[in-house]
Amino acid sequence: MNYKSFADLADDIKDWLIKLPNDYDLIVGVPRSGMLPANLLALYRNLPLTDIQGLMERRLLYSGRRINIKDNQLFSKKDLKVLILDDSVNSGKQMKVVRNRVDSKDCHFDIDYGAVYTSNNGRRVVDNYYEVIDLPRCFEWNIFHHGMLSDSCVDIDGILCRDPTREENDDGHNYKNFVKNVQPYIIPTKKIGWLVTCRLEKYREHTEMWLRKNNDIYNNLVMMDLPDMKARQRASNHAKFKSKIYNQTKAKFFLESSINQAKEIAARTGKYVFCMENNKVYNPGLVKNISVNVKQNSFSSLLNPIIIYNRTKKIFRKYFL
Repeated sequence: MNYKSFADLADDIKDWLIKLPNDYDLIVGVPRSGMLPANLLALYRNLPLTDIQGLMERRLLYSGRRINIKDNQLFSKKDLKVLILDDSVNSGKQMKVVRNRVDSKDCHFDIDYGAVYTSNNGRRVVDNYYEVIDLPRCFEWNIFHHGMLSDSCVDIDGILCRDPTREENDDGHNYKNFVKNVQPYIIPTKKIGWLVTCRLEKYREHTEMWLRKNNDIYNNLVMMDLPDMKARQRASNHAKFKSKIYNQTKAKFFLESSINQAKEIAARTGKYVFCMENNKVYNPGLVKNISVNVKQNSFSSLLNPIIIYNRTKKIFRKYFL
């Protein structure tokens, strides 16, 4: 899974600056996601910014005091150099639509088309790009509105809504009130394959009511089948439970809220896990190797003669001196 976060995008734009032509007069973002890199690039270069409609109407986005230039002053410039920018290009279909739209307005400017990220196929429809990233891929800014959600397992608390507070997490009245009324954090616009949560089965009805109320669409809701919160705490197997469900399904991706659980799920399943807490995707191979090395080092340390001697000495002093 190829993944880019907002932080990656900012770093990549900064790195791209030294490779891009430095004679652009105007940056034009392709709404909506293209406005992200366009804004960053315009800020770094201190250039005026607009969107596709603004370009066709000869209108700039208001830019405050740092750029003191009027619309008619810029667009009357001879040989105006423009960069039309999107965040990514895959097949190139959307970029062709943009080109046709701009051409239909007979914009007599020197226009380059660009994307920060492109597939191998998409390279042919842009003049400039930063990096080739082929499928499967996803970005932090579209991960909850991506078609791959139908092939994904998604946690609830910490993903679709916040986690309960200590007071709310009483396995009683306060918790029921939390489940029924907690404010949604993110509402995905694509159907989720499997909602996998460590909430208990006895709260299924309340959880389903909340999901219906907040327009969350999903195929399956998998919950922990334990009698109460104390039993769940004794079991202490949240990541193991989620890993089991992940392995049993045909899911290719897991969206998890906790860093520690995300690492463990990736290590146990050998599949990709996105962590909401730090906006990273854990590569199952790397996480698994780290996990194995930790276990091996821990086991080796038990056989270290110095450690054995020191521990034996402590036991002897405690019980015989």
